[in-house]
Amino acid sequence: MQFDHIIIGAGSAGCVMAKRLAEGGRRVLVLEAGGRDNYHWVHIPMGYLYCIGNPRTDWMYRTAPEPGLNGRSLLYPRGKVLGGCSSINGMLYLRGQAADYDGWRQLGLPGWGWDDVLPYFKRSEDYVDGPSDMHGEGGEWRVENQRLHWDLLDHWMEAAQEAGLPKTDDFNTGDNEGVGYFKVNQRNGWRMNTAKAFLRTADGPNIKVETGAQVTRLIVEQGRVVGVAYLRDNAPIEARCDGDVILSAGAIGSPQILQLSGIGPGALLQEHGIDVLHDAPGVGANLQDHLQLRCSWKLKDARSLNTLANSLLGKARIAAEYALKRSGPMSMAPSQLGAFSKSRPDLATADLEYHVQPLSLEAFGQPLHDYPAITASVCNLRPESRGTVEIISRSHRDAPRIAPNYLSTEGDRQVAVAAIRQARDIMRQPAMSRYDPQEVKPGADITAEGDLAQAAGDIGTTIFHPVSTVRMGPDSNAPLDHQLRFKGIGGLRVVDASVMPTITSGNTNSPTIMIAEKAADMILSSQSL
Repeated sequence: MQFDHIIIGAGSAGCVMAKRLAEGGRRVLVLEAGGRDNYHWVHIPMGYLYCIGNPRTDWMYRTAPEPGLNGRSLLYPRGKVLGGCSSINGMLYLRGQAADYDGWRQLGLPGWGWDDVLPYFKRSEDYVDGPSDMHGEGGEWRVENQRLHWDLLDHWMEAAQEAGLPKTDDFNTGDNEGVGYFKVNQRNGWRMNTAKAFLRTADGPNIKVETGAQVTRLIVEQGRVVGVAYLRDNAPIEARCDGDVILSAGAIGSPQILQLSGIGPGALLQEHGIDVLHDAPGVGANLQDHLQLRCSWKLKDARSLNTLANSLLGKARIAAEYALKRSGPMSMAPSQLGAFSKSRPDLATADLEYHVQPLSLEAFGQPLHDYPAITASVCNLRPESRGTVEIISRSHRDAPRIAPNYLSTEGDRQVAVAAIRQARDIMRQPAMSRYDPQEVKPGADITAEGDLAQAAGDIGTTIFHPVSTVRMGPDSNAPLDHQLRFKGIGGLRVVDASVMPTITSGNTNSPTIMIAEKAADMILSSQSL
């Protein structure tokens, strides 16, 4: 089969690109390093507990030891399966704020303002409440209400309103300030990933998908990417195409593949014995992520997942409810209730996001505590800290060094302190007094600003939103132009979360799908094959 395009990565962006380009008459080869999404835990919403940290579905990355986290190294999950991170993530449908995209346009990126991107969000959307000025219907990306309820979360929502936050039913209208329940990417209690939504709904013979296909390098001839070298069953294969190669391997995988191909910071490539085909210092730079501070409280007389799931009878009831009704805790996203607020009153838009959970545990993947509890994780939506993704050898088998550089600026540390204090203020409101909350993390005895900043480093963990490592921008350090074409190298576009110039003010999966929708239009309108 002759191909017009090769897409590297069948994740959140790659699946969208494949379908849209095939609909436009293009012949597409999709190369996915992971396996098929036929693992049952991919499709059961609570299955993220069994997919993250599982080499079947997760690349199993870790960060370098982080000075801002008091020397800790964090798990850094990335999807290694059809659907990519949409197969293992928290399923929350969030677009960010209008100001995020208007900010991109103001940076010198025409066509990326809120009014420009809203139609692309709506194109994919199949919104539970039907179409409106803000939402679409009939698209592939299903958005539904959650299928369970906790009185405890209702009371936290009341407390947030008592603390001054308005109640909202929709975080996706451009201004997300308020408190309410998250919408989720599910259909009838099953996870919706992009492999189901896009790849398996693509008609016709124009798409070929290969799983277990590990890309080792891009093939560059006379300054143009003309194909891809990859391994399948340890056999080396080369594939070529007539149009653009589209790199959609994510904010970690895309810079890694570029660097292994000789496209990246010259000194880094030379250090590992790689010929420098194109010196691009911005490849792997500018890493941004949302660091969440997991504040938790022990409660009295509360129904929480801790009490419900810490017995065999409770677990049996949970399994039965899901089997019979596709509801209950097995249908739940990691976070059900959310809030967006300002860390200080003079801000124009919310810069904090809460993920509120009726549970507590020491760390992700560890057992629930044996007492009723609530966790209010709060993250800085617009971090100043910038990190890097860099290869550590010339081998594709070696994971890159991931250094997010969390809490490395005074501004980020100040926001962290304000976030903890605000979370405490909400818990002190009358609506939560019935539970007599006792702070467990970071600990009620920690009150001084310096001590709180130190504590933020102890309880902070990633919320899995790495972006911006192959960013678009008008400046010379930005690897991509506003049409996601790689500057100085022909035949190559990057389409995934790595292209964002700055991180969005919310979860990053659906913005990545929007980027792919827009990129497909760009390619179909600018290249006639």
